[in-house]
Amino acid sequence: MDAMQSDLLIQVEGMTCDGCTQAVRRVILRLDPEARIAVDLDHGCVAVTTREHSLTIAEALTQAGYPATAMSG
Repeated sequence: MDAMQSDLLIQVEGMTCDGCTQAVRRVILRLDPEARIAVDLDHGCVAVTTREHSLTIAEALTQAGYPATAMSG
């Protein structure tokens, strides 16, 4: 694992199904192809281990139609 990676938690609105999960994963993987992603539809959050900053991911998700707020990182 890259020493620069960190664990992030991002609150994401509008995720309701597996299609949403896949869309969110695609957005994050475009920013960091090596990211590890766990989506929790019940709580509307995404846990990510990545090199990217949480605000960068939140902004990309928001632009993709999933309003997001960085909770950590």
